[in-house]
Amino acid sequence: MSFQPNSPAARDVAYVLHPYTNARAHEENGPMIITKGDGVYVYDDGGKQYLEAMAGLWCASLGFNENRLVKAATKQLETLPYYHTFAHKAHLPGIDLAEKLINLAPVPMSKVFFAGSGSEANDTAMKLVWYYNNARGRHAKKKMISRIKGYHGVTIASASLTGTPVNHPGFDLPIAGVKHTSNPHYYRFGQSGESEVDFATRMAQDLETMILEEGPETVAAFIAEPIMGAGGVIVPPETYFEKIQAVLKKYDVLMIADEVICGFGRTGEFWGSQTVGIKPDILTCAKALSSSYLPISAVMISEDVYQPIADQSQDLGVLGHGYTYTAHPVCAAVALETLKIYEEDNILDHVRAVSPLFQERLHALSEHELVGETRGRGLMGALEIVADKGTRASYDPKVGAGAKAGAAATEHGLIVRAIGDSIAFTPPLIITESQINELFDKMTKALDDAAGAIHKAAAA
Repeated sequence: MSFQPNSPAARDVAYVLHPYTNARAHEENGPMIITKGDGVYVYDDGGKQYLEAMAGLWCASLGFNENRLVKAATKQLETLPYYHTFAHKAHLPGIDLAEKLINLAPVPMSKVFFAGSGSEANDTAMKLVWYYNNARGRHAKKKMISRIKGYHGVTIASASLTGTPVNHPGFDLPIAGVKHTSNPHYYRFGQSGESEVDFATRMAQDLETMILEEGPETVAAFIAEPIMGAGGVIVPPETYFEKIQAVLKKYDVLMIADEVICGFGRTGEFWGSQTVGIKPDILTCAKALSSSYLPISAVMISEDVYQPIADQSQDLGVLGHGYTYTAHPVCAAVALETLKIYEEDNILDHVRAVSPLFQERLHALSEHELVGETRGRGLMGALEIVADKGTRASYDPKVGAGAKAGAAATEHGLIVRAIGDSIAFTPPLIITESQINELFDKMTKALDDAAGAIHKAAAA
């Protein structure tokens, strides 16, 4: 494809290396350029409107034009545009936000460490786990266990924790000491005649077997999203986390809840941990913490984790970790205002009010000829395209069934995310019932349109 000289598309292709993009295909096809946002909608440079059913990247919880957040950022920029928290320095937005998060935590927490992204938060959590075990003299207890298709970020450490197939090849990942246990997707991996409860028992047994094979004295922590996001919106089977946490407690393994996607109301509770029954020792969050208007993330640690870390920092003279933008005052101010909006506008009540319709319309798509499974909680869901509903057989990846359905949705003015042959939906939390109906009306048309192309590609 040729691009107009000096056009935004031509300049993008010339100068920008895009994440999660085929670079050669991008040279040929160029970008979709988004120029404006309004509520749950965004607009491209041709003026076309799209219902943003992914809230960007699971994150713009308050939509794309919340003026209170703009004002909060502006006010802080005019007051103290930057300062750090190294070496006993502090500022009020960082203090206030930490206090607020501790008060909102799903279980008692002691301290908050701020970072700039979910990846940095999970990377920090891993470092703190190592620091904690060194402080306790358990120098071999360092291994981290994640799950196949779990998603925890893209730094060297957090990408190692991530268990999705595109994040390791070419990067020499995962690093040593990171293991991946079974994916708890009952629809895909449940055995014939096996109940959800029995499947959850088997998943916990898989974890215990791994811990025993690795040596309990070497396993430090288990990290999990309450509901898997980028792995396909995988909802844990009944009793799963109850049984997983019993195994962790048995072998003195810390539980890290990755709330980067699930936190702040997405699942119908303020924290995904509350939805699925996780009692974390460490909790990471980002994305909806600021509605992603500015980058900020947080790591919350329990008192039991904090005390050895504090002792170790005294022994060594310093906690040798931190980022230039840790607790950036403008980002912290926007996060504080975001939390105020959640409270003052009763966003959690709104999510609970509209979620039944969202889930009803989502699950109704299971009747479509292409759809094998629908799954979700709150304002979070996915459908999975299959070649055969009876056998649950998937299409050959070369068919690109999910990509074709996602492209058809775009044509209908709907932005979704194709994760293999699963299509994910996590709209802004402010979405209305009429907009939910619009979302699923468009997705139904997209599936209808994509069916012919998918069948044709499968037959080729």
